[in-house]
Amino acid sequence: MILATLLFSIMHASIKHISSDIHPFEVAFFRNLFGLVVIAPWFIKYGIKPLITNRIKLHFLRSVFNVIAMLTFFYALSVSPLAEVASLSFTAPLFATLLAIIFLGEKIGIRRSAAIIIGFIGAAIIVNPDYKTINMGHMCVLISASIWSVSLIFIKILGKTESSVTITSYMVLFMIPLSAIAASFYWIMPSLNDLLVLAIIGITGTYAQMLLAQALKEEDTVVIMPFDFLKLVWAVLIGYLIFSEVPQVNTWIGSIIIFSSTLYVAYRERKIPPKVDKNITQPVDQ
Repeated sequence: MILATLLFSIMHASIKHISSDIHPFEVAFFRNLFGLVVIAPWFIKYGIKPLITNRIKLHFLRSVFNVIAMLTFFYALSVSPLAEVASLSFTAPLFATLLAIIFLGEKIGIRRSAAIIIGFIGAAIIVNPDYKTINMGHMCVLISASIWSVSLIFIKILGKTESSVTITSYMVLFMIPLSAIAASFYWIMPSLNDLLVLAIIGITGTYAQMLLAQALKEEDTVVIMPFDFLKLVWAVLIGYLIFSEVPQVNTWIGSIIIFSSTLYVAYRERKIPPKVDKNITQPVDQ
C-alpha cells in the first residue's frame, strides 16, 4: 500500500507536468493505452478466458462512469495544486457509503452518519470557508469522487460473479476507446519525450491499482486505509520540490478531517457487518 501511494503520486505529478503541453483528456487516453501493456501478460497466460462473461452491459456501464471520473480527475490535476487534489479525493469513500445506502440498501447508524457529515465539512474547509478561492479544479475532484463511487457500486455488483482479472480487463478495453473519443477533440501529436512521460503515467497508474487491490486482499480496509494518507505527504513533497506549491493551513485541516472521518466509517463498517465491502471503501485513484 505504501508503494501504491507513491506510484499514484508519481502518476499525478506526471499528469500535472505534461498537462501544460497535452490536454488532460489525451493524457487519460494514453494512461489507459499504456495500462494495457501491464495487463497484456494476463491475456498471454490465459488467452480469452478473462473476457468470458454474461454481464457485458454492466462492464460497459462501469467503464463509462469510470472514464468520466478519470477525465474530471485528470483535469483537476492540471489546474489545481497536488495537495488539494489529493485531499479532496479522500471524499470518495464518503460518496460511496452514501450511494451504498441509496442503491444497495445499506444501513448506517448515527455515528457513521455524523462521520460522513463531518467529512464533507472538511471538504468545505479545503475549498476555503469563505469560498473565495473555489475553482473548477475543486469542483472536478468532487465530481470525480462522486462518479467514481458509482463505479465502485458496479464493481461490488460485478464482484459477486466476475473475477478481478475479468473486471480489470474489460475496464481497460472499454476505457481505451471511450477516452479516445474525449481525446479526439483536443488531439495533438505527442513528441518522443511526451510519450515517455505518458508511458510512465500509464504504467505507474496500472501497477498502483494492482498493488492497491492486492493490499486490500491481504488486509482489511481499516488496516490499509491509514497508509492512504501518505498520498497527501507525497503530494506535498512533490508539489513543493517540482511545482513550488505550498499547501495552505486549511488544506491540512480539511484533509485531516476528511481522512479521519473516512477511516472511522471504514472502522464501523468492519465492526458491524454486513456492510459495504472492501471495494466500496477504497479511495479514488485513476
